[in-house]
Amino acid sequence: MIAEAGHFALVLALCLAAAQATVPLFGAARNDAALMDMGRTAAVTQFVFIAAAFFSLMHAYIVSDFSVVNVAQNSHSAKPMLYKVAGVWSNHEGSMVLWVLILALFGAAIAAFGRNLPPALRARVLAVQGMIGFAFLLFVVATSNPFLRLDPAPVDGNGLNPILQDPGLAFHPPFLYLGYVGFSVAFAFAVAALIEGRVDAAWARWVRPWTLAAWCALTLGIALGSWWAYYELGWGGFWFWDPVENASFMPWLAGTALLHSAIVVEKRDALKSWTILLAILTFVLAMMGTFLVRSGVLTSVHTFASDPTRGLFILALLLVAAGGSLGLYALRAPSMRMGGLFAPISREGGLVLNNLLLGTATATVLLGTLYPLVIEAVGAGKVSVGAPYYNLTFVPIMAPLIAVMAMGPLLAWKRGDLAGVLARLAAAAVVTVLVTGTTFAFTGGPVLAVLGVGLAAWLALGTVTELAERIRLFRAPPAETLRRLGGLPRAAIGMTVAHGAMAVIVLGITASSAWQSERILAMTPGQAVEIAGYRVTLDRVERIPGPNYLAERATLTVTRNGAPVTVLRPEKRAFTTPRQTTTEAAIHTTFMADLYAVLGDPTAPAPGGAAGWTVRLYHNPLVPWIWIGAVIMVAGGLVSLTDRRHRVGAPSRKARGSADAAVPGAA
Repeated sequence: MIAEAGHFALVLALCLAAAQATVPLFGAARNDAALMDMGRTAAVTQFVFIAAAFFSLMHAYIVSDFSVVNVAQNSHSAKPMLYKVAGVWSNHEGSMVLWVLILALFGAAIAAFGRNLPPALRARVLAVQGMIGFAFLLFVVATSNPFLRLDPAPVDGNGLNPILQDPGLAFHPPFLYLGYVGFSVAFAFAVAALIEGRVDAAWARWVRPWTLAAWCALTLGIALGSWWAYYELGWGGFWFWDPVENASFMPWLAGTALLHSAIVVEKRDALKSWTILLAILTFVLAMMGTFLVRSGVLTSVHTFASDPTRGLFILALLLVAAGGSLGLYALRAPSMRMGGLFAPISREGGLVLNNLLLGTATATVLLGTLYPLVIEAVGAGKVSVGAPYYNLTFVPIMAPLIAVMAMGPLLAWKRGDLAGVLARLAAAAVVTVLVTGTTFAFTGGPVLAVLGVGLAAWLALGTVTELAERIRLFRAPPAETLRRLGGLPRAAIGMTVAHGAMAVIVLGITASSAWQSERILAMTPGQAVEIAGYRVTLDRVERIPGPNYLAERATLTVTRNGAPVTVLRPEKRAFTTPRQTTTEAAIHTTFMADLYAVLGDPTAPAPGGAAGWTVRLYHNPLVPWIWIGAVIMVAGGLVSLTDRRHRVGAPSRKARGSADAAVPGAA
């Protein structure tokens, strides 16, 4: 009965989404306050119904109700409770319920916290959110009903894919969806502004916190996915340029560009047309990721097995959303005036360059992701695009971006002094050269990796220099410096933290990629091997029972210069429901590096000798800095999100007749 109630709640939410998509829009056109206000009521009520459906499905998983097809296919009575709960979104149907729940959550948040928005704009934003919600709810109800019954019910379920039974992946999808779906708010604001015919500094101030919240969630989701792939898949790396990884990375790049361009709209009333386009494209890229995961065109550990009909439905939604919004943009954008002018060498100019590089990087990843699919679709065979392509295209684009990040915040608005900025960065440049030279002396290369370390140092020192300039460090009494530091806007502090975090990430990626040590060999009990100054001895391999699997666990003793360091216990787990084997890496983490061990397959015994095991050992310098940097970056975003200006004191919107803000012929 609870499952049927959940299904009924989804149908009611679909009806509410239809009302939300139309009535407020009609009310805004007629300036009818009652009709416009209905959008808020519909948004909140829709969220309540979808939440009821989501928790109905979760209840079925928790109590192991195998009469529900979705539960029978993706759960098992012996599965730990965490993975019973995570099983709700570990499949196509359940994940779509989570998707529409998060979409409704953002709609309800706009209704609850958007009271400082003009009623007409708020109504149009909620109407666009309602359109998106109606489309995806129709998709769920028509093609992906998670509450279908099974009669007779099986005694037990098929179980969850074992590689998904991991804490990292339990939390990865919700954060990823918060990012994907969160960008729908920026999309809704963009389309609403095009319908209304007005984009100004107030619009940018309103759209920034929603975009920033989505960006923080997506950053954390990508980091969790990378961390999971690193320790769960057992290949010693953190990023594979898998097409589905790229599907989450592209909206992150576009969203980063959107955050920066919205600053220019808010501060200088410029780049309005470009910012609207970015808001549209960011959400379109998020929807493209949804299509790639569920269409069946990709084979990946990240994808859902799904029939082509569902993929065609999502493709149709993608085409309607992209075509409709871009068509509206094509009609309205030519009438949008530039607003404030600025010199090429200025803070605005630096942000434009930032956007151009991020846009080019996004296009590069998009080409590498779609090219193999197009080649296969036209019958020209199968090709793969991997790390070599991205190393030759993506990395050269990001290098100048990182270099400019250190200088951009030091430039003045409207007209900057490049010579003055370089003079203030002279000390940073000297230290960067010293760091680069020292790195080359100790490592001997490769040259590109040494330059990567230099870039990271340049960005870190430039970020510190910018903060020091703001608070007049060493140029004012300590009391005044502290007063200035305490008086800095939180958005400025968040920017500094995020830029510094990028330096940490670049250093981690560079060191772990260029100076990784690897040993792959067959070992017998008692045998030892040297790697990166460590001595690793295989003591034994034993069989260990788990909650719902049987594991073969190796015990590896690690010493350094004869002193004990740690004991590593990598495993191979054999699950019975479903029958599948997974690899569990053992990792000894220090602040400076990871020692990483993976147990492979047994090897045939040598004549007169004992049987052995394949063991893979990796030493990854600074690899923890990648995830440390990601967490710091999210923290910077959250600090910026707490800036009081994001909640109150939005700039006044200009009058409809304003020459540099209004669009003639607005609805």
